[in-house]
Amino acid sequence: MEIQQLGHVVLKVRELERSERFYTKVLGLAVAARMDAPPMTFFTLGNHHDFAVMQRGDAAPAQGDLPVGLDHVAFKIGDTLDELREAKAKLEAAGLKLQPVDHEVTKSLYLADPDGNGVELYVDASDVWKREPQRVAQLLPLEL
Repeated sequence: MEIQQLGHVVLKVRELERSERFYTKVLGLAVAARMDAPPMTFFTLGNHHDFAVMQRGDAAPAQGDLPVGLDHVAFKIGDTLDELREAKAKLEAAGLKLQPVDHEVTKSLYLADPDGNGVELYVDASDVWKREPQRVAQLLPLEL
């Protein structure tokens, strides 16, 4: 067996409609499909579905400081710092707290969705990782 590519990621959320609004209205993802049981919304980035949210209800436990499980989902939004700056302005206008990070190979904005799930929005910045794979592990402050 050989894994060929990442198929999709599913996040567990408390309120499906609230999460769907965040991922469509704030992040601009397109809805591909919806399912009633369990309540889910599937989003597409060009494939049949790339990302989904699954409702778990108000009683679902919150993300703790050191939970085991998914840390964040990363979405590429472009290849230029101008695209990242535009996203930063839009997200700040929506009242979201952002953490800009320079990973050298990418320039990123980290934020949380309404349930505290981690989201990374990034632009590709360098292909140095092709020659030096360890360079993907950079974690530097980013001024935008």
